Amino acid sequence: MGKVTVDHSKYQNIRFDTQEESAIMTDILETIPYQYPGKDVEVEIPTTEFTSVCPWSGLPDFAEIKIRFVPDRYLVEMKSLKYYLTSYRNVGIYQEHATRRILDELVELLKPKSMTVEALWNPRGGLGTRVVAEYPDKKDKKG
Repeated sequence: MGKVTVDHSKYQNIRFDTQEESAIMTDILETIPYQYPGKDVEVEIPTTEFTSVCPWSGLPDFAEIKIRFVPDRYLVEMKSLKYYLTSYRNVGIYQEHATRRILDELVELLKPKSMTVEALWNPRGGLGTRVVAEYPDKKDKKG
């Protein structure tokens, strides 16, 4: 079998267009009233369809996102959440930052008793990433 020659230099300057974080449609998020204040439930919203892009290369990042929260007065309207999450699709943002931003924006909107956003990012280069952001923030238990 003959030697295969590959010209890797043709990949060095390839970049895909990415959007700035200002493209994330935070204003599309809507709430509906939680009709049972004082009666706690845990709401879990999973999706396997989350995508954003690497801010350096523009290559896609895919994640399974689980949003878990205990509502106080508000629930998130699902269609608005779907559009909000989809607006990350071409945004150049690091995986850890996307996870934290989702938490911060949903906490600001819903003012829940507690919330966790867990993101399981698909491996790239053999490395997968799991990012967990929580509200309220966990305190250092070591004192």
